[in-house]
Amino acid sequence: MIFSKRFSLVIKTFIAVFIFVLLISFIPITKVIRYSEQQADTIFQSTIYPVPIPDSLTFAGEAVPLEFFDVRESLDRELQVNTFWHSQTLLLLKRANRYFPIIEPILEANNIPIDFKYLAVAESGLTQAISPSKAVGFWQILEGTGEELGLEINNEVDERYHIEKSTQAACQYFKKAYEKYGNWTMVAASYNFGMNGIDKQILRQENDSYYNMVLGEETGRYIFRILALKVIFENPTLYGFILNKSDLYPPLEYYEVEVDSTITNISAFARHFKTNYKILKFFNPWLRESYLTNKLNKTYRIKIPKEGFRETVYKK
Repeated sequence: MIFSKRFSLVIKTFIAVFIFVLLISFIPITKVIRYSEQQADTIFQSTIYPVPIPDSLTFAGEAVPLEFFDVRESLDRELQVNTFWHSQTLLLLKRANRYFPIIEPILEANNIPIDFKYLAVAESGLTQAISPSKAVGFWQILEGTGEELGLEINNEVDERYHIEKSTQAACQYFKKAYEKYGNWTMVAASYNFGMNGIDKQILRQENDSYYNMVLGEETGRYIFRILALKVIFENPTLYGFILNKSDLYPPLEYYEVEVDSTITNISAFARHFKTNYKILKFFNPWLRESYLTNKLNKTYRIKIPKEGFRETVYKK
């Protein structure tokens, strides 16, 4: 009995001490820290400041109403996000040097404002991305939409991955949407939201200005992200992005060969042209298999990297 009481007392004491220690560990300890002038200067230099917002801005030649507080704050949000997302924005600037020279002439040839190149940046980050909804490529085109726009899409060939052809297809959409809305900003918004969705909201809200409409989180941020990218890309130094020419990804150098018959083995085809399967697919991501049946004997133009390009591309 005495042993039981002593044992019980020990247990109770242990529990009390444990609870005391636990409580102590959660009590904040305040400590006054004093910095020297040199330390204070170092801390001040690492302070993060908000990035500048331009006094005026246009998209595709159309004025952005920055005098409206909600418009200005929406742009502010995207500028802060894309400026301080350093790694992603740096990569976008690097890739743009390679791919804008491909996209820009196609936009110009179709009389599409050059600012639409930033849609490709916003859509895919200038990569051959695949979305959860199975939208594909630089322009994130769905299979049904791609076929409507004249792209070949099957197990062996998917031209949504073809930069030139998918850009041309996107231009067809932009022209059709402009005929409908007569406003490039709404054309860009409809590319994200769909023309049917935009039409329903125009009727519901009795308004046809993007900046006066509620279009959900994604489309509501879409144009502002494009605008933020435009602002940063046009003056990267102002936003803290310092890149040398050697930092940028160089345009791909290649020549093209025409193929109007079957390629039974793309690896062997690549070796014939002194390259390999990986690099041939990098230059021609629209080739989706390790062969090309080509039962209809269509003529395809396949890009072949210039000899030595891979080895010399980053020599300074």
